Amino acid sequence: QVQLVESGGGLVQAGGSLRLSCAASGRTFSSYAMGWFRQAPGKEREFVAAINRIGRSTYYADSVKGQFTISRDNAKNTLYLQMNRLKPEDTAVDDCAAGMVITAREQDYDYWGQGTQVTVSS
Repeated sequence: QVQLVESGGGLVQAGGSLRLSCAASGRTFSSYAMGWFRQAPGKEREFVAAINRIGRSTYYADSVKGQFTISRDNAKNTLYLQMNRLKPEDTAVDDCAAGMVITAREQDYDYWGQGTQVTVSS
């Protein structure tokens, strides 16, 4: 199995940027497609972005297209989410997840991190 640890969350003003990281250990990171999900207060968890095993194919939720960028560095066993032009509605706990296919369906992911808090102030 693979262990995932997110970092990079924090408090930022509206219009600012954050880069989240997800460090993987255990089984080969490059064996997995990866995804980011988020859960805002009082809401269900939602898909944000996904990337295939070699990083050449990406998939975004409509709400973050052009604003967020997912990437990965297989040599460093790390997944990233660059978040720009942040808005208060981006406030959420962000989770990374590993699975066998690139997908927006959270039930298709097998391993999850513990989450990192992103708070955007107005």
